Amino acid sequence: MNARPPVKKKVAVSQLETPRRPVGIARAIGLLVAMTACTPAWSQLEGLACGALQSSYGPYDYRTDKPKLPVVEGAHFTAAVEALIRGNTSLGPGGDLDYTLRVFPNHHRALVSVMNYGEKVKPRLPRDLPRVVECYFERALRFRPDDTVARMIYATYLVKNKREPDASRQLEQVAAAANDNAFTLYNLGLIYFDMKNYEKALEFGHKAYGLGFGSTELRDQLKKIGKWSEPEPKPPSTDTPEVKPEPSDEKR
Repeated sequence: MNARPPVKKKVAVSQLETPRRPVGIARAIGLLVAMTACTPAWSQLEGLACGALQSSYGPYDYRTDKPKLPVVEGAHFTAAVEALIRGNTSLGPGGDLDYTLRVFPNHHRALVSVMNYGEKVKPRLPRDLPRVVECYFERALRFRPDDTVARMIYATYLVKNKREPDASRQLEQVAAAANDNAFTLYNLGLIYFDMKNYEKALEFGHKAYGLGFGSTELRDQLKKIGKWSEPEPKPPSTDTPEVKPEPSDEKR
């Protein structure tokens, strides 16, 4: 009696599981451009280019879901991972950064670290990242479009990659949402300074300092290159205070 060959079991791969092979930079950026150019295409391509946001744990908002942070940061976003020295649960920091940003897509410090990681290994894509660096910003802003800090970090990334027009578009959205937030206005000024747009840097510096922001770094940098000027004094109010007549002595 002939023995039957063993049956190979098919292993189901979760659609939410991120493939470990890096995506080509040109292909990924091309898909991102296509997504921003056409609204219907966005819903069709969002999971294809940078991955679906759903995860077995999360996603959670970095700004509001603070109680869940220690669970992820204690295992994956350690000081050594943040400084890009080594991984904690993976050989390199990329695996831990990826996990952190899957659970907290708008994790501000992890976004800074992944940006620095991409810059550190240029012109190569980090082998332990499953997606290109820009995807982490796309995912953060797809998850929380109102996160102005994540958007400013993205603008910084764009400036570093000499994409000033794209950075300006991000900063315009931040400025529209800033209102009287001195911290946001001040950081807008710093980014515009890095872009050498000193007029805008001065504008937002005046706004931030007018709201009482304490750091003098932006002012000092503008002074150093001769681009600082004091804000014009506000014109005196033309409204005359109402003068109430003194009570008449005749009624006493």
